[in-house]
Amino acid sequence: MAKVRKNPIVQGLSGKFGGQVVFRHLRDGRTILCSVPDFSKRVLSNGQKAHHTRFKEGAAYAKSAAKTEPIYAQLAAGTMKTAYNVALGDFFHPPVIHSVERVDGVLYIHASDDVMVTSITVTVHDAEGSVLERGEAVQADGDAWSYSPQHDGRLTVEARDLAGNVAEVR
Repeated sequence: MAKVRKNPIVQGLSGKFGGQVVFRHLRDGRTILCSVPDFSKRVLSNGQKAHHTRFKEGAAYAKSAAKTEPIYAQLAAGTMKTAYNVALGDFFHPPVIHSVERVDGVLYIHASDDVMVTSITVTVHDAEGSVLERGEAVQADGDAWSYSPQHDGRLTVEARDLAGNVAEVR
């Protein structure tokens, strides 16, 4: 792979050239020259086909969200990424619930995401599994959330991100 910088001969070239090489432009102004990939003999596994389907869903989400959610553009600013790239990455990375602690009757939840956690839902179940209560936690500082349950019981905590991914801890 050759990298070209400020060469007037290849300036503005992109795409396949002569069926032999491909010119690609990067956001920082560089042009990359590489051989044409050959996928003619590739057979996809079921897992690969499923991933392609999921990637199509992610691309559709990212195309829309990059235009409607300003946080993606803010996170992409000053990097080699576009808002689309950040939104696509968010689609593939669910939030993570790091800890759930009960202190003096209040639940403290620490959850994070590569972009942002949009909501945390706490559900309290009785011994048979019936729902006693369900409510939304309140964001405190950064990745910290709190919730004051009215009942004691088994907990289910769900964290959601902007892309709609859900992480669950029981």
